[in-house]
Order: sequence, then structure tokens, then C-alpha cells
Amino acid sequence: MGNTTTTMFERHFTPRTLGELWGFSGDTIQRWAEDEEGVLRCGSEGGRGKRRKMTIRIPESVATRIYEKHAGRRR
Repeated sequence: MGNTTTTMFERHFTPRTLGELWGFSGDTIQRWAEDEEGVLRCGSEGGRGKRRKMTIRIPESVATRIYEKHAGRRR
């Protein structure tokens, strides 16, 4: 795991905010971030047949890593 002391004092973003900044939907950013190390998660994963209610916050360093990972992709 990364340096928790450093990331805990970084700016944290919602998927929606990053989506607006980068020109993607918040849902896309949420999918990109959900398995990234360092993302804060709060809520439940949802059970069988239940809707997932997960709130995430993405530290700035993780957001940079996500952006660099996906910026070069073409579809």
C-alpha cells in the first residue's frame, strides 16, 4: 500500500468532479477507480439483487495515476 500519511492530506475528489474535469461521466470514473489502490470507499457492496451503495473519494495522486492509465487509450 502507498504512503497513507501522504495521501490522507491530499485533496480528494468525487468521480463526478473528475468526470466533469476530464470530460467523462462520473460512472466511467467510478468504474476506472473502483479497483485502484488508495481509493477511499464507504458504503455497502450490495447483496444479491440489491443495488450497490458505495461512495468513493479519490486522492489526487490516485487520480493522476488513473488519468495517465486511461489518457492514452483509444476506442
